[in-house]
Amino acid sequence: MSNFKTPAAWEVSHLKSKHDWVFVITEAEKKHLSASIKSIFTEDRDLFDYSPNEFNFGSSWKTIAKALSQALHGKGLAIVRGLPRENLSHEEFRLLSWAIGLRAGVARPQGLASQYISAVRDAGTNYRAANGRGYSSNAELDFHVDVADLTILTCYNKAKSGGQSMMSSGVTAQNYLIEERPDLAEIAYQYFYFSRQNEQASDEKPFYGLPLYEEENGNLFCNWNRNRVQSAQRLEGVPTLSSAQRETMDVLDEILMRPELMYTMYLEPGDMQILNNYKIFHSRTGYIDLETESKKRCLYRLWLAPPDSIKLPESWRDFYGSIEPATVRGGIRGQSYDKACADFDKNHAKFLKMESERRP
Repeated sequence: MSNFKTPAAWEVSHLKSKHDWVFVITEAEKKHLSASIKSIFTEDRDLFDYSPNEFNFGSSWKTIAKALSQALHGKGLAIVRGLPRENLSHEEFRLLSWAIGLRAGVARPQGLASQYISAVRDAGTNYRAANGRGYSSNAELDFHVDVADLTILTCYNKAKSGGQSMMSSGVTAQNYLIEERPDLAEIAYQYFYFSRQNEQASDEKPFYGLPLYEEENGNLFCNWNRNRVQSAQRLEGVPTLSSAQRETMDVLDEILMRPELMYTMYLEPGDMQILNNYKIFHSRTGYIDLETESKKRCLYRLWLAPPDSIKLPESWRDFYGSIEPATVRGGIRGQSYDKACADFDKNHAKFLKMESERRP
């Protein structure tokens, strides 16, 4: 258990004083991207049928690639501003998001329906239910990580009010925990149990165990999702949380929400947020939508396994499927993972010179 001094161990003052995590697409690049997507988009064409070679990003890819590297190997987060939005329909903007994912890594399935890209908008989901998911709810979310190396969120519409993005460094939070409550910092290295929210594949248990913090090869790996820990307590076979574990959960959340640690921002239309899911914990405030359907809050979410990923701890194998670097890993296979999904994973891994997923 160590105190980590890395670029990902930031506080809010660091993000505000140095904007090396913010990247901007120029107007010329924006027009080029918009024209490129419009020329390629075909209504009713399956996303799996698009080839990465069809998309011409021009000079904008250098900017996007720098943002991806900052998120994966630097501060753990990045923002790209200026993606074309005004002249693109929902479907065209969705394709742009998918195209970025095709170049950046292998997209991972995200839920029961084994969907490879999710529209983040209010579908009336009860976030606190046993099968609740935050992306289809307008509720305030707990701090959490997603099941992939990188999460990419592209904003098409923002809410009438609310929907503020919140991010805290899991690395900094552990440093605070060690300094203030070393007894609880040790508890955070114990196994906690997380529900799969009834989205497990046929060969998976309804829950998995994972420490909140673990070190591997000089890297700190951070994991947290209060909602799934609480849901797991209702499942047969899950150990009851100890009083020390409950206190660790409460203190960790309190640290994460301190003003000096929690960075808040609103994603504007055309913004792309990139998050490292073993460095950064993220959340969102509740929101109220506009009445017009086409103007309601909508973001597109990708979970990605990038080709330059690092080795994960052994304990993450059940969570990610594979722990080896440069492998297709992570995601929620769900219950509709079929041959088309498997073929996409295999073929796209080959295109990016990655290894296919290796599950235990």
